[in-house]
Amino acid sequence: MKVVIVPEVLARAAHLPSQRMEADGNTLREVIERVCVRHPRLRAHLFYENGAFKEHFLLTCSGELADLEHVPAAHSEVEIMLATSGGLDTDHLSNDEIRRYVRHITLPGVGRAGQLRLKKAKVLIIGTGGLGAPVCLYLAAAGVGTLGLIDFDVVESSNLQRQIVHGNSTLGMLKVESAKQRLHDLNADIAINTYAAALDADNARHLIGQYDVVVDGTDNFASRYLVNDTCAQLGKPLVYGAVSRFEGQMSVFNHRGGPCYRCLFPKSPPPELAPNCSAGGVIGVLPGVVGLIQATEAIKLILDIGESLSGRLMRFDALTMRFNEVRFPRRSDCPSCSPNREGKLSEPEQLLCASANAGQQRLAPEFFIEPRALKAIMARADSEHILLDVRDANELEVCRLPGILHIPLDELNERTALLDSRQTHYLICYGGLRAERAATILQEAGFADVKVLEGGMKRWVKDVDPDMPIY
Repeated sequence: MKVVIVPEVLARAAHLPSQRMEADGNTLREVIERVCVRHPRLRAHLFYENGAFKEHFLLTCSGELADLEHVPAAHSEVEIMLATSGGLDTDHLSNDEIRRYVRHITLPGVGRAGQLRLKKAKVLIIGTGGLGAPVCLYLAAAGVGTLGLIDFDVVESSNLQRQIVHGNSTLGMLKVESAKQRLHDLNADIAINTYAAALDADNARHLIGQYDVVVDGTDNFASRYLVNDTCAQLGKPLVYGAVSRFEGQMSVFNHRGGPCYRCLFPKSPPPELAPNCSAGGVIGVLPGVVGLIQATEAIKLILDIGESLSGRLMRFDALTMRFNEVRFPRRSDCPSCSPNREGKLSEPEQLLCASANAGQQRLAPEFFIEPRALKAIMARADSEHILLDVRDANELEVCRLPGILHIPLDELNERTALLDSRQTHYLICYGGLRAERAATILQEAGFADVKVLEGGMKRWVKDVDPDMPIY
């Protein structure tokens, strides 16, 4: 069987029971004809009397443009699109929509007008991981008419502990497509635009410029500053969230003259003080709490109700179950959002470099060793080597190389006297950055022969031991 999806406005005009209907056939023409047999009013909208398909409709099959003679694969999704409008009627609420959103519509301050504002709204969610997952689920359920999802990653089993929009059935799938599949099952009436790419200086302005509100679900400082700076330039409100271990942060930036992310944190911390969720871990429920608050703030911004988190950083400690907040003003000298920023750095990519390069380093090529080369050295009986792992102890609970010496990076300065500077030290961390920092510390302490495992344990698993668990 194939699934035929029609625009909401067409479903209403043809009195269809649903926007998604099943039918079978060898070609798309046969599939659509069989739907029309069950719903005769649909035929007059789709076909001329001579049987020709009307030109203001487009056909897609499994995401590709197709014609009526296309032979679809089993279980394909066939979508009929209005070529001129994209299929969303944002001027009215149908009776089905009123029934669906009745709990919103009966809320004082929302009503039909507020629900229509949600339907007309366009929200870009950057990242469909721990934070983006609950955000997109609740915005879809709330009836936000157009959601944009951007993420370059694929679904892995380690994601499922917290990224609840994905599941076992979508392992290996692009995250944006996995999320789209789940969201359309939750609410088939909304439009979902997917971008299987990384946000960068080349595409940020184009993508962010198409949306009314941006929700930050990123997990690295480079992307976070780029998103903030672009939103500040384009005047787009940004709903911020961040998680680490048992703690979360939330705020709203660039809203009605309020401060931006750079007003709060002008520069990012060095890598050793800012482990990501992979290295530092995160309790699975925490992104849910933070993401729900982000979704709430996005809906409030669209509806223009309540008091936003603009100028307030809300913090949540899951271990003590306490919320607190810190108020902060807009900086008069902020290079991103200050009215006086003319003449200073103003392009997002320039601002990005000022933050993303802080604390980052790259040693000369001769200081790196590939995983397979290190494996060969470890296998030699006459090899005198020290494998120095500078990760935190909790990371070693997941994976480690045999025979390692463990000294966390933040303790290395105080413990270099315990090491023999005449021996070769192979430095290991999760992705390589902390090991580079460790190499610099040892070099400054007089160690002549240090090597960094290229790509860290993540690369080791990919190149040497695919069966080893990774985080």
